[in-house]
Amino acid sequence: GAAMAEARPLRLLALHGYRQSARRFRQRTGALRKALRGRAELVAIDAPHPLPAGAEDDSEGDDPPRGWWFSGPGTFEAGEAAAAPAGLEESLSAVAAALAEHGPFDGLLGFSQGAALAAMVCALRASGDPRFPVTFAVLVAGFASRAPAHGHFYREPIALPTLHIVGDTDAVIAAPLSRELAQCFVEPVVLTHPGGHFIPAAAAQKKAYLEFLERFCPGQGQ
Repeated sequence: GAAMAEARPLRLLALHGYRQSARRFRQRTGALRKALRGRAELVAIDAPHPLPAGAEDDSEGDDPPRGWWFSGPGTFEAGEAAAAPAGLEESLSAVAAALAEHGPFDGLLGFSQGAALAAMVCALRASGDPRFPVTFAVLVAGFASRAPAHGHFYREPIALPTLHIVGDTDAVIAAPLSRELAQCFVEPVVLTHPGGHFIPAAAAQKKAYLEFLERFCPGQGQ
């Protein structure tokens, strides 16, 4: 109705990368949040699994680095076809809980392992899973899990609108892995940038984010 004329910004649940946390994600996305101001707001959550303490992490006891799943005991390698990946179900439940408790959300924004998780959520959403009422996703430096146990996420083309951000010089998640993930979707939008493993927010990318987000109205996913 007329009362809705002042549309709220889109709300995106943000999923950080492996070895990050919600706080670290916020610290590193100031440029992105500024670029999206008024159009979309990001709400970051922590992955449920703290990483095993390493010597380099001693100073950060209050904000341990985290992960969404492991390919081996306490480790993660995107290229690894893990025989016994661990922790994914807890992370899917954490995303479902965040959507329910902090919603309504319109879409997802994932970075690196968080983008891989967001793609899995998209697959579940597209297949009718009621836990994930989102309309679209922005996937930065994403990849498809190589674990055979995760193969079911990619069997059918995922019919949810997605924007895929690919860094040509990404040394952590190589560009071909992100392009491969994009091919798992129906009509993906793919944006390349010359940089590495980060969420770009320069003028060219800002334009692409906003053009993609213009397709959606707040509240569509509910």
